[in-house]
Amino acid sequence: MHVVREPGILYFGTPVVLISTTNEDGSYNLAPMSSAFWLGWRCLLGLAGISKTTENIRRTRECVLNLPSVELVAAVNLLARTTGSNPVPEGKLRRGYRFERDKFAISGLTPVPSQTVSPPRVLECPVQLEARIEAIHGIAEDDESQRGGRYCIEARIQRVHLEESILMPGEADRVDPDKWRPLVMSFQHFYGLGPQVHDSTLAKIPESLYRGPDIERARNIAPTLGAAIGMSGALNSRR
Repeated sequence: MHVVREPGILYFGTPVVLISTTNEDGSYNLAPMSSAFWLGWRCLLGLAGISKTTENIRRTRECVLNLPSVELVAAVNLLARTTGSNPVPEGKLRRGYRFERDKFAISGLTPVPSQTVSPPRVLECPVQLEARIEAIHGIAEDDESQRGGRYCIEARIQRVHLEESILMPGEADRVDPDKWRPLVMSFQHFYGLGPQVHDSTLAKIPESLYRGPDIERARNIAPTLGAAIGMSGALNSRR
């Protein structure tokens, strides 16, 4: 029997993403989130307006979306309730957040240079997606009390880095879903995927039929010298 209830959140389960961005002083921020979904080579990110990640994205229009596997759950959890904003916004203070300047250091994760954007990739993440921001949409703009509090951010992927161990044998551009074990968050708790439960009719469609124009566009983006220079400066600032 179904009943009418009012949960405080409706997070029914989505992959965890570690978003790396560039701070105004050239250092880097790393933040976990799980309100994300993909359509082709575009990703929609749901982020709070008071987030340091949102602030950086609005200023630089770029980021890296790093997808951790279940093996990285402890590192991801070390980033929970931390923020790159100083002072800590009141809303986050009430939830027990604290300011941390070097998120890579406290998580034990390793920054490595990106090819087309200035924020680094996370070495340990099997999936690393370099992205440019194409649009930022306000959420709940119809409600004055919520306006500006949350945003839906459209990111266009322009470089995909995949750990070879998760690729499908004989398929250079396909991820094997039996090997890729993403970290998933459901109602604030961490989970992983179980085995396939049923044969999929959609999986019989060749993946090549989904390839869109953003892939060709990404091929024409040359590696940037600025990305490597920016990475070097950030590493020096950590010493």
